Amino acid sequence: MDWGKVIFIFFILMSLTSTIGFLYEQNVIMLFIAAGVNMLSTILKVGVRNYMSSEIMAASLVADLHLVPAFIYMQAFNDVAVAVALALGALAANIVSIIFVVVESVKNYNNYS
Repeated sequence: MDWGKVIFIFFILMSLTSTIGFLYEQNVIMLFIAAGVNMLSTILKVGVRNYMSSEIMAASLVADLHLVPAFIYMQAFNDVAVAVALALGALAANIVSIIFVVVESVKNYNNYS
């Protein structure tokens, strides 16, 4: 078992689920957790050299650039509507990231078969 890949995929999935958690319970703590986990996920992707690593990194950066402003809007301006709209964008980026990981896994599986 490749523990590096386990941790990598764990944080990608955690990014997705914590964003969904914020959309379910719209409070600043949930948004902070979602942004923090997503940033950790992005940091883990630095230096990864896989088939679709550029695409996965780009999707993660898009999610970061949605969640950080969402946190600022919610904390500074108490604007939940804008925060939710930005979190939905991060959710879409995280879903795309998961799709890229699945495509990469299928390609790797086909190469080893």
